[in-house]
Amino acid sequence: MCCFTGPVSSVDNTRIFARWLAGTKSSRQVIAYQMDFKAKRDLAMVLPLPVPPGGGEKAVEFLNLEKAPDFFERLHALYPAPAAAGYFSRSDAADEAKLKLEVVKVGSFEASFVPFLADFRRLDERFRMGQGVWKQLPQYKDWGFAVFKLRPGFTTVHPMAFSFPNSLPGSGLFFPTVHIHDGKVHSEEEFDHTLFCQVPSGRHGPSGWQESEKWASAVGKIGDANLLDRSAHVYRKSLSGKLPNRDTWV
Repeated sequence: MCCFTGPVSSVDNTRIFARWLAGTKSSRQVIAYQMDFKAKRDLAMVLPLPVPPGGGEKAVEFLNLEKAPDFFERLHALYPAPAAAGYFSRSDAADEAKLKLEVVKVGSFEASFVPFLADFRRLDERFRMGQGVWKQLPQYKDWGFAVFKLRPGFTTVHPMAFSFPNSLPGSGLFFPTVHIHDGKVHSEEEFDHTLFCQVPSGRHGPSGWQESEKWASAVGKIGDANLLDRSAHVYRKSLSGKLPNRDTWV
């Protein structure tokens, strides 16, 4: 979800990677997210996540990909070149507001996890979404939110990455692709996204996705925080043009 807490001049070339984490007690998945953006002031990108209610403030683990700025370029290289949330009680809002959410330094970002919509009051005011926005998105009322604080200017940021317990594993891997660029929720938006995923051993890749020619191990040595399963192929799909403004499940 390209969901920004302030106006942006442009957002392009969004890339998202997702896969399930093997050997975890819960259905836990990882996401890496990168885009090019232009903004005139400090703002944040907010990613709603389908985490179990009551999972607590440690449900999300942020991963530092500062040493892997070319993570997605390496994923593209696996393909042939184209021709030509413990529970936090919210009973006392006044006391809650005093308990600021933890801010984690993740490479060139500062990041926070917001367990519930009501917990946004515990976040810096500059990095909150207007309540009117969330009223238009009732599907997120019980979700958590990963917040990445961005600096103004025109830049390609290194990938933002984290793992989280997916409370809806039956729906598939989750890709945050809803857009909010101007403080409003539109039924359709202009997409410029490339999605990547890996699937557990023994499973077929998603229908309509391009399978990599090479194994993920071909990316070589890279500080990817073990994001990739190097013994598996990678699948890729493009979302471009005017499309329904919604998240993607695979």
